[in-house]
Amino acid sequence: MAHLLGTQSAGAMAGSRRLLADVTVGLEDGSRVGILGPNGAGKSTLLRLVAGEQEPDEGSVVRRDGVRVVVLDQVDRLDPDSTVVDAVHPGLEVHEWASDPAVRDVHAGLLADIPLDARIGTLSGGQRRRVALARVLSTPAEIVALDEPTNHLDVEGVAWLAQHLRARFAGVSGADSTGAGGSGALLAVTHDRWFLDAVCEHIWEVVPGVDPGGDRPQTPGRVEIYDGSYAAYTLARAERMRQADVAARKRANLLTKELAWLRRGAPARTAKPKFHIAAAEALIADVPPPRDAVELVRMATARLGKDVLDLEDVSVVFPARPGAGGAAGAGLRVLDHVTWRLAPGERAGVVGVNGVGKTTLLNLLRGELEPTSGRVRRGKTVKVATLSQDTHELDDLGDMRVVEAVADVAQTMVIDGREVSASQLTERMGFTRQRAWTRISEISGGERRRLQLMRLLMSEPNVLLLDEPTNDLDIDTLAAMEDLLDSFPGTLVVVSHDRYLLERVTDHQVALLGDGTVRALPGGVEQYLRLREAGAGAAPSSSGRDEDGQAARDGSAATSSAAGRRAAKKEADRVQRRLEKLRTRASAVEEELARVSQALDGAPEQVQRLTELSEELRALEEQVDQAETEWLEAAERAEL
Repeated sequence: MAHLLGTQSAGAMAGSRRLLADVTVGLEDGSRVGILGPNGAGKSTLLRLVAGEQEPDEGSVVRRDGVRVVVLDQVDRLDPDSTVVDAVHPGLEVHEWASDPAVRDVHAGLLADIPLDARIGTLSGGQRRRVALARVLSTPAEIVALDEPTNHLDVEGVAWLAQHLRARFAGVSGADSTGAGGSGALLAVTHDRWFLDAVCEHIWEVVPGVDPGGDRPQTPGRVEIYDGSYAAYTLARAERMRQADVAARKRANLLTKELAWLRRGAPARTAKPKFHIAAAEALIADVPPPRDAVELVRMATARLGKDVLDLEDVSVVFPARPGAGGAAGAGLRVLDHVTWRLAPGERAGVVGVNGVGKTTLLNLLRGELEPTSGRVRRGKTVKVATLSQDTHELDDLGDMRVVEAVADVAQTMVIDGREVSASQLTERMGFTRQRAWTRISEISGGERRRLQLMRLLMSEPNVLLLDEPTNDLDIDTLAAMEDLLDSFPGTLVVVSHDRYLLERVTDHQVALLGDGTVRALPGGVEQYLRLREAGAGAAPSSSGRDEDGQAARDGSAATSSAAGRRAAKKEADRVQRRLEKLRTRASAVEEELARVSQALDGAPEQVQRLTELSEELRALEEQVDQAETEWLEAAERAEL
């Protein structure tokens, strides 16, 4: 493959501090590179150096003659007075860009719900971000450099972007003016691990420098190169740390645990590592599953009882806005006769496009919103805590230190059967001892997010609602957060566009498709994407409300007859009862399976007993498989 550009011992300063030093990297034609690293390590600086937007303070950057580079910054630089079409295709007539199939694909994937004649200043932040991304992807260039391209994209948008970039840089589609057909290279700074796994074939990890304190000089940051996608990077990084016997054993344990999940998870999660697969199997041979599901359910039941949160025949209708279309008096129907029951220890993920009512659903669960009809039943011992999308609740604590703000909620909490102090928890979530005593008014957005989660966990809720919890968090912090959530002995509901997180910390997912229902997804996020592609559900109104119930389809658009609605509801209720019975049966079978397995471990000399238990174990495994199959079939029928 042809060489496009490279750096030779490049370095960059941040004020008087050497941020990066001795960076030697290269981009080849067809390369797809992901850049990882903690917040503030210098990822965006590295991107600007390679893209030529920032000159190195030492070393050099060599670029092949004629190579064009286009960059997506994190900062919105669009002219607010410009129209969408002029911002995306500056100086071009319609016929000059509309004849390009790759550009039409960009329009369909990013701009379908945005009028091309709209002024940039009238768009929301998420819409402006999509316009900026469309501009970059439509610009002819050999190197595309993207800084956090998945920000403001929902699950569908991220899936589309991954497919588009694979097609452009891996030769899936024919050549065109944007460089499709494998011509060029991709460079992406992102914390979206699913996107990394789906798109990138090389990882550049920016390792931050170390300040030893005193009179000793600071060590500048460096760049380590890994072949393979995120899954391969996780294994290689954990193996490097293990072989070097590094002091940060805690961090290696988190990586090994995540690797175990990657190797044991869905087949689509695995990559094509360029090393022996036996190394991976040896590394995780003695690593237990991320969560002990049976023990967590037992603990959650003890804390919550049998009743947690039940939505029973719930509908939510908001008054129609003046001047809105539809029948007189018709409202905006967000939820339509929804029945959804949360069990002790249940871990559910919620997906859906922006505006279908995900936050409305959370508001119902936490009691901040009453349904228009139906009821929400809450267990007597339920204690709900919510991680909201912003961190405004920390504004009044600006003069407190980080560790003081955590200890202000509680001095200790129990994690995995061990008592953990406030200072130990802050260290576990990535705060150094020095940083833990920083005033809250001086910490970064990602650090505020971590503090917000720690304060919630110290209050020891038994129902935890997370609304887009990955905002502003780097990958190492996400791994630490997921490790904490693995030991959370309660009911967990996660609303997120981060596909990796949903599959990592929840046991099943449900979808809001804009038709007022909550649908089970036995096939996970992949099934959701298939449903959306097939046109299941209705898209939210482009003039609808925001996530707090401000966006929903117009209830007057429903065309079902009254008789048909009654028949559909009766069938849905029957399937719902059947699903609940199957879940109860599967849980009982799994508990019995665990009991038999424990007995097997305790009777190594009793050959006859071992034989009997082995036969019983096989029979129980067949029952579990049968129960799971029946549940999947019932869930599929419920979606029709």
